[in-house]
Parts: sequence; structure tokens; C-alpha cells
Amino acid sequence: MRRLLTSALLASTLFAGCATAHKPDPIEPWNRGVFAFNEAVDAAVIKPVATVYRDVLPAPVRRGVTNFFSNIHDIWSATNLFMQGRVRDGFSDVARFGTNTVFGALGLFDVASEIGLERHGEDLGQTLGHWGVPAGAYIVWPVFGPSTLRDSLDIPFDTVLSPSGFVSPESAAYALTGVRVINLRADLIKATDLIDQIALDKYTFVRDAHLQRRLNLVYNGNPPESDDEEPYLDPSDDGDLPSPPAPQGAVVPAEGAASAVANPASAPR
Repeated sequence: MRRLLTSALLASTLFAGCATAHKPDPIEPWNRGVFAFNEAVDAAVIKPVATVYRDVLPAPVRRGVTNFFSNIHDIWSATNLFMQGRVRDGFSDVARFGTNTVFGALGLFDVASEIGLERHGEDLGQTLGHWGVPAGAYIVWPVFGPSTLRDSLDIPFDTVLSPSGFVSPESAAYALTGVRVINLRADLIKATDLIDQIALDKYTFVRDAHLQRRLNLVYNGNPPESDDEEPYLDPSDDGDLPSPPAPQGAVVPAEGAASAVANPASAPR
């Protein structure tokens, strides 16, 4: 699976190199096809299971599962903060991980937030964007959902550095991955239902919301006024994009509810 993903990333790198800087969706036919596939998988399998999961497990239990996966992602977030030169924030996320691991039952309880340690939720895409690497083409991956060429480079790291990457046998790793996906999907059921109701073209809505959200995350809530500074948006499009939602971690079909309305871990990516 990892070898296949790596090959796909390399292929997309070559393919996207032909894309113009200001057209975020040069492979729209491919993306729409994968989007439709993800929607079908979500409708047939993931959403029904997530609905049962949500209805059976109490909210505090689901919150504990979310906290557990987010806690693991704090280490990857800290690493990216250090690579961005944000040393203080990096040590803050290290402290978050230590506090929640020791005093929060391996991260099931978010003690760190209660004592004022903010979660930053950084990933490799944000780090590369911080250092001026352009977003590149928008691309929808099977199961992983919406991304860009730049942000896709985070997928292997997020996969390896998730809890499933540290357990054996493989059956346990697959089980953890399944819980992570279903838990996130359960959290996004209301958001995706809302998108279904209001979006005339769901694919376009998800794409624009995802790109706007990522732009907002890369610039820490202060995106440039000119689109020239970050080739996410198509200047030929006169329509306004939806306001960016609050940061969220991983991405699942229904395209991560427009990547959380659109993941880390901040899914976590």
C-alpha cells in the first residue's frame, strides 16, 4: 500500500508539473471520478458504520477517541513547528503530548488544553507552504480525499506516524486505522449532511472550501490579499469562496466534510 501511494505521488508530481500556476484543478475529470468513487464508498460503507458508531457510543467516549489520535499527532505537529522555526510553539506541542500522555491516560483526556496549552495541528503541507513551496494542483485521492500536490507529501508521514504505525500485528494496525476513520466520520455526519443540502455542485463546493481552508492554515489565519502569493485560487472565478472552517485533522470520504466542513492529525490529515 505504501509503495503504491509513493508511486502515485511521484506520478502526480510529473503530471502536475504541466499545470499552470493559477489553475488549481487541471485534472478535474480525474478528480471528479475519484470524488464520485469516494462518495459511493462513503454512502455504502463508511457513513452507515459511522452512524451506528455515533448512536451506540456516548459522546464522552467518542471525544476520548478523538483526543487519543490528536495526541499522537501533536508530536508530528511539534516537528513541523520546529521546521518552521516556531520553536516556542514546537515545545508547547511537545509539552501537550507529554501532559496528555502522562496525566490524560495516554491522551484520552485533553488535560493540556485545560491548562492553557494550545493545539497547533501543523503538518508538512503547512511547513512547505511556510517556506514558499506553492500548493500545486488540486488532487482528490481515493479514500484520503481532497489535497494538493504539496499537501499530498504529508500523507505518507501521517500514515506512518499514526498509532497504527506503532502496533503489531497488522490486524491491530488495521483495526486502529478503522477506528480512526469511523470516529472522524461520525464527528462529520452533521457537516456532510448540511453540505448535501446546500451545495448545488458538491464537488466544487468541497474543492473550494478545502483550498480556502488550507490557504488559511498555511498563513495562520492571515492569508495574503493577492492570489499571486499562493496559487490556490483561480482568478478567472469571480465567485466568493466559503469562509474557512476551524482547523480539523484527518480526511475521510465525503471529502472530509469539505476537509472539515472540507482531516493532521490535522487529518489529523
